[in-house]
Amino acid sequence: MPGESGYEHADPFDSGHLKVGPIHKIYYEQRGKRDGKPVVFLHGGPGGNTSSDSASFFSPDVHRVVLLDQRGAGKSTPLAELRENTTQHLIDDIETLRKHVGVSKWHMVFGGSWGSTLALAYAEAHPEAVGSLALRGVFLVSRAEIDATYRNGPAPQLYPDEHEAWLRYLPERDREDPVQGYYKLLTSDDAVTRLAAGKAWNRFELRVSQLVAPPDVYAKLEDDAWVLAHARIEAHYFVNDCFLKPGQLLEEGNIARIRHIPTTIVQGRYDVVCPPKAAWMLHKALPDSVLHWVADAGHSAKERGTMSKLIEVCDEYAQLDL
Repeated sequence: MPGESGYEHADPFDSGHLKVGPIHKIYYEQRGKRDGKPVVFLHGGPGGNTSSDSASFFSPDVHRVVLLDQRGAGKSTPLAELRENTTQHLIDDIETLRKHVGVSKWHMVFGGSWGSTLALAYAEAHPEAVGSLALRGVFLVSRAEIDATYRNGPAPQLYPDEHEAWLRYLPERDREDPVQGYYKLLTSDDAVTRLAAGKAWNRFELRVSQLVAPPDVYAKLEDDAWVLAHARIEAHYFVNDCFLKPGQLLEEGNIARIRHIPTTIVQGRYDVVCPPKAAWMLHKALPDSVLHWVADAGHSAKERGTMSKLIEVCDEYAQLDL
């Protein structure tokens, strides 16, 4: 049985860097049961990373857990690289990795926040490779969703002090379009400028991601590699609408390709990073999906109610032959 922080896993039984183009090598590792039901964990951001904790949702006695750091993130190289870094590249990388590790079909594709976006985009591109979807903190890549966090939505309204500090970091001329303003700083030729802007960018998101912030809420700001990759890649994707057409994930032609795939959504009721309306819209587009509201949670997968429900969902799917 899992503990309060989920299942414990032994060290990876396989890991490496997989070349996925002339520039990028993506880091991956496999944990759990070598011949278990294969699941792929898609981290958030864009620009986040995996860690040993990423496997904690899955039973090591049942699941073969494949973790990957997306282009430019985590242990993938080059760090924080923006060239050849688009959603389509990431979709192709998941397929390349699936074939590399010898998986004929994922038993589950698991993604939270940006990971939910990538999971949906991947499933719509390769529905034959997906047995089930477990999604948390749904993000459908609309301008309204991005604005909800950074301009005029629930995050600035509920955290006006934090948002004002985030905004005032920018020169006044850049505050009208703050994501673009931060992107300019994060792509500066000066390394000190890039890192300082990354810390300011990430500080706001870290604070608003949990309903009740833990004492170590800002600990990640001490990790310069994470700070730079997360901020640069996230801003790069957001100024480019995540390289998806408006409404692409819910277009009838695309959503029809995945309606047969068992799908469960876990959504914090007080998520101000990925507001709950997106989860509701996805659930209505996939009427056979199951939507679990977590009444006392924000955005983070580590909030107790959210983590408990995600483990429960993964345990339920583990019983199925997909």
